Amino acid sequence: MRVVYYSVDQDHARWIPGLQAALPQAEVSLWAPGAPPADYAVVWKPPQQLLDEQPGLKALFNTGAGVDALLQLRLPAGLPVIRLDDAGMSVQMAEYVCHAVIRHFREFDGYEADMAHGKWSFRKPRSRLDYPVGILGLGVLGERVARSVAQFDFPVNGWSRSPKTLPGVQSFAGADQLDAFLAASRIVVCLLPLTPDTRDLLNAQRLARIRPGGYVINVARGAHVVDADLLAALDSGHLAGATLDVFRTEPLPAGHPFWQHPRITVTPHTSARTLRSESIAQIAGKIGALQRGEPVAGKVDPSRGY
Repeated sequence: MRVVYYSVDQDHARWIPGLQAALPQAEVSLWAPGAPPADYAVVWKPPQQLLDEQPGLKALFNTGAGVDALLQLRLPAGLPVIRLDDAGMSVQMAEYVCHAVIRHFREFDGYEADMAHGKWSFRKPRSRLDYPVGILGLGVLGERVARSVAQFDFPVNGWSRSPKTLPGVQSFAGADQLDAFLAASRIVVCLLPLTPDTRDLLNAQRLARIRPGGYVINVARGAHVVDADLLAALDSGHLAGATLDVFRTEPLPAGHPFWQHPRITVTPHTSARTLRSESIAQIAGKIGALQRGEPVAGKVDPSRGY
């Protein structure tokens, strides 16, 4: 059995030995143009050439939760594309989102600004009932985030493409209920996969549906948010702020308005990083299951985009 690895981040020096240790029966190597035929490929943002030169692949493993980069390629018909189920990312995402929600709700950003000017300030405590948190996307990461936010006694809303039932979460589903979901939420967390249907989802019309004084947290993909529309909603006062971890162009270009906007917190796509050891163990387990003819979780439906 042959496994090839490729990552645009060029981190093969650790991934290949790890995969080899987890799959001692396999030959694991770095993919390069002209590489011998392989049975499986483990990739992050591979070039089209890899797929064109490997028509015999039994499965393609993506080393991140988002598969939008893969689905932009010409995939061989019937090739299973398998994403990571979690691999340590959901707890990181829950940490990040809870921190952003609480930082805004408790006005810690305001205290930081005051302290920078030597000002001892007091702010009236807010009611959590006035700050319902809406989770856009209830996949593996979204479910974990929704449960974590609920533990801090915030009202939690959840929106998904198809109906889902989660304890303590008011569920909305489908395009017909998206506006109602936004109107019921004051803090909106985007955890959607990037698909043609979700690209530019948070535009001027939908941002206006969020409760006045709303707050946006985007930890999914930058293309979910229309940058100019978000800036306009902030400058008009309809939105109180935003925490953004993902952007249309990464790294975020110097001079982009997000860098200097007083109501925007920027982080460098770090809300949930792939944990190598957990990911390798998961991928190796799934390769073993496929070799035995057993089903595996995490298969992507290209028609849905996730």
